Amino acid sequence: MLRWTFGLQLGFAAVLIGLDGLRVLPQLAFPSTAPALTEPLAPGDQTRRYDPDRIAPRPAAPGTRPIPDTTDMPTRLDFVDTVWNGEPTITLTGQIATGDADRFTEFLGTVDPAPVQAFLNSPGGSVQDALAMGTAIRAAGITTALSDTDVCLSACPYLLAAGTTRTVADGGLVGVHQHYFGENTALPTFLAVEDIQRGQGEVMTYLSDMDIDPLVMRHALTTPPDEIYLLTASEMETYRLTTPDTDTATGPDADPEIDQTEPAAD
Repeated sequence: MLRWTFGLQLGFAAVLIGLDGLRVLPQLAFPSTAPALTEPLAPGDQTRRYDPDRIAPRPAAPGTRPIPDTTDMPTRLDFVDTVWNGEPTITLTGQIATGDADRFTEFLGTVDPAPVQAFLNSPGGSVQDALAMGTAIRAAGITTALSDTDVCLSACPYLLAAGTTRTVADGGLVGVHQHYFGENTALPTFLAVEDIQRGQGEVMTYLSDMDIDPLVMRHALTTPPDEIYLLTASEMETYRLTTPDTDTATGPDADPEIDQTEPAAD
């Protein structure tokens, strides 16, 4: 009986590993042929390749933002409190990892005086953590902003959406795509319908609570996880991801290109 149980567990593990491989196999066999993130945008030509591990921070011009200078995008969010234009400010830099929502709540409790604005620079990550962090940002009455060299991709736009006012400077990039929902990452999406539907429902409710037009999700739902749909300034205004200019993220224009290493095949 013990050998049978052990064999069953090994078989189940093999199935899960195989199913997880099926989820990513199409992307490995048929990688995205979309242009790199460095390519200029044009309306209707907004889909770009996406790999959060290959996005590095763009160097900011001195005096354009309070984001700390780093050579690599952190693999989990880095929180810093500072003062910007005379206002208590926080910066959120890096990928959104599982557990970052709890870390963020603890961080907010240590900032004195309480921040009134947050600058974002993130390639995305955990959707659930982003939603929880966004709820905390809105509850605290914090504005959100991107300067001209920041990115806010994948789950990061949910943080942007939480600001009481929301500003994206020229050159800042905001992008959306499909997410994986559910705690069991071994299950491919076609076997995780319940998780997908529940997750999408949570996202739609969240966007409604933040007064963001849920139609922004049409771009996310039609863009695969290894690609990103970059929103134009006009689209961000239409979906209310940005609010009228508040001078929160003003500064001289910077080079709009991202430091993202190209695949060797290129």
